[in-house]
Amino acid sequence: MATAKSGNVPEVSKDEQIGYHKGSVETLLKERQELYRLITIVDALLKMHVGELQKLGVKFQVKQELEKKL
Repeated sequence: MATAKSGNVPEVSKDEQIGYHKGSVETLLKERQELYRLITIVDALLKMHVGELQKLGVKFQVKQELEKKL
């Protein structure tokens, strides 16, 4: 949302610009929270499945790499 200095595009007031950017920030923060929530769920499921595979005798290095990252 840019203001125009010339041409047929009307200028946008400072208050409108502030409102636009505040709304965008709020929306993006909510999106980030939801993404974090989904990542947390996926990580928990990964840990569960890796643990069950190990109980069944499957050995692989992914779990060690996951634990380092978490």
